[in-house]
Amino acid sequence: MKPLLSMTAGGLLLASSFGAAAEEITLTDIAGRQVTLDAPVERMILGEGRQVYLLGALEPEAPFNKVVGWREDFSQADPDNYAHYAKRFPELEKIPTFGGFKDGTFDVEQAAALKPDVVLMNLEARQATEDAAYDDKLAQLDIPIVYVDFREDPLANTTPSMRLMGQLLGKEDRAEAFIAYTEEQMARVTDVIAEQDPQRPDVFIDRAGGYSDDCCMSFGPGNFGEYVDLAGGHNIAEGIIPSTFGTLNPEQIIAANPEHVVVTGGSWDAYVPGGKWVGVGPGADQNLAREKLQALTQRTAMTGIQAVDNDNFHAIWHQFYNSPYYFVAVQKMAKWFHPELFADLDPEATMQELHERFLPVDYAPGYWVSLKDE
Repeated sequence: MKPLLSMTAGGLLLASSFGAAAEEITLTDIAGRQVTLDAPVERMILGEGRQVYLLGALEPEAPFNKVVGWREDFSQADPDNYAHYAKRFPELEKIPTFGGFKDGTFDVEQAAALKPDVVLMNLEARQATEDAAYDDKLAQLDIPIVYVDFREDPLANTTPSMRLMGQLLGKEDRAEAFIAYTEEQMARVTDVIAEQDPQRPDVFIDRAGGYSDDCCMSFGPGNFGEYVDLAGGHNIAEGIIPSTFGTLNPEQIIAANPEHVVVTGGSWDAYVPGGKWVGVGPGADQNLAREKLQALTQRTAMTGIQAVDNDNFHAIWHQFYNSPYYFVAVQKMAKWFHPELFADLDPEATMQELHERFLPVDYAPGYWVSLKDE
């Protein structure tokens, strides 16, 4: 067994022999590949920094101890949560960062020098990984890749991805506890929708509304599009956008006349400084977020639609599309779409409980905002 390398608060690497003895296991990853490696792993490279959403739920006391490198997207795509994590775990700022597999900037030699036991990759990067022969190059160095997914098909793949992470880390019991909680919280919506079979309002999901002047990115039958269905709504892009991600033109939105608009938002100054996006997330300025949300109602695509007329215009944290916390988004949207059915459901309390039971950082409100009085 290799010596376990862990980061201290001062950023120094210390060797330790603590932890369960590693043994060879064979697992099947989300890409359907059989991967043989020693587990629990001691040194990991995260192909996307936001995989910490999975990792943190399994290793809340020391989520970065086994991370020897990661892609630099967490600080850019979710700077609010990054700041929360960095405050408690300042060592994360010393972790070496990598380029991406999809854009061809990943450095195999840099990765090899860190001697990882595994590289954790998101499923959507598989084609680019194989096209660039990163998989072959890493295999030649005896560095396995394990694919997970909580973006392409989160409803199908988040649970097995969490189980994979549990196997890799020797945290199977912790993974099962998280999965059970997820299923319990999701059922609080889906059981009611199945029993009551309410009339489904037409909903437009405005993906990263205001991120650019173009309009309008949205979701097809997957991801947030599926969340809408679970929450008792009808996604107006269904049948128009054939895959998970796509675009509607303003005329299509106006013709559909949605009863609700849900804008996904975040803090994206790293990408679009001073953009018109709605900055929701932990600790967000709710007044500013509401002002920016109100401004998005003035776009041509929103002309005369019911959602604007009735103030059923909402914003929600974009990273619910890319994290194992999606069940909270389903709860919140159900509350917006069917307030009479979910008067006793409190998504804020769910999000707080999620943090208290599973996550490494304290909860800070700000993950959604609405023009409708709540």
